[in-house]
Amino acid sequence: MPELPEVEALRDFLTEHLTGREIVRVLPVAISVLKTYDPPLTALEGHRVAAVHRHGKFLDVETADGPHLVTHLARAGWLHWRDSLPDGPPRPGKGPLALRVALDTGAGFDLTEAGTQKRLAVHVVADPEQVPGVARLGPDPLADDFDEPRFAALLRGERRQLKGALRDQSLIAGVGNAYSDEILHAAKMSPFKRAASLTDEETARLYTALRTTLTEAVERSRGVAAGRLKSEKKSGLRVHGRTGEPCPVCGDTIREVSFSDSSLQYCPTCQTGGKPLADRRLSRLLK
Repeated sequence: MPELPEVEALRDFLTEHLTGREIVRVLPVAISVLKTYDPPLTALEGHRVAAVHRHGKFLDVETADGPHLVTHLARAGWLHWRDSLPDGPPRPGKGPLALRVALDTGAGFDLTEAGTQKRLAVHVVADPEQVPGVARLGPDPLADDFDEPRFAALLRGERRQLKGALRDQSLIAGVGNAYSDEILHAAKMSPFKRAASLTDEETARLYTALRTTLTEAVERSRGVAAGRLKSEKKSGLRVHGRTGEPCPVCGDTIREVSFSDSSLQYCPTCQTGGKPLADRRLSRLLK
């Protein structure tokens, strides 16, 4: 799933390629991706792109004197830039193409979604706050005003485990499964530690890990072509998706905990005092 760093890189890329260009056609291929109907998709046509924004994991294409095109790529969605779009309208079918946006230059982009779980979402709205997922977002962790006292206040009284708290978009916007693993590894903390139990020193350490991990990921992704962002993300991850590999910090074997629809990775030596965590479906620690 694209998270804050990849969506920020897409925002940079689209700012360069879309700003000032006129949207001439918006062609839906998979009607299921459309989550709004008023204004219609055609309301975007004839308007120039004024700016591109990011709200957590949401991309927001703002048009001049027109509506916003707000997209959430979900788990298997992606944006593909085309310097020259194919002639003729796309054909609905079983392929991954969900939506095509054509510009006055002949260029444009496709939104695609792989797999059978169709969660890619496209909204056309007068204000991005009309999108429920945007309206409920917590603060952006890379915002200038997101300082350590604000972070500490968010965690104060938070009864959930750190892994779940970091992934809650209403608490902190933009962090998902992969980067929560990376942040906790950098902070040397168990994913199952209770957020409310953190000491002042631990809170400071987690805040530093959060900002540093995301900032470094954004910098790695900046300037990377849209089509290469997925591989760039994977190459920069230290623990997530690397079960069975040696930890780059201590050399211990990276372990995994599986859930019904996801998994997390961690280093026992760095994060859990050397104790491997059991599969949470067993709800216990291995001895």
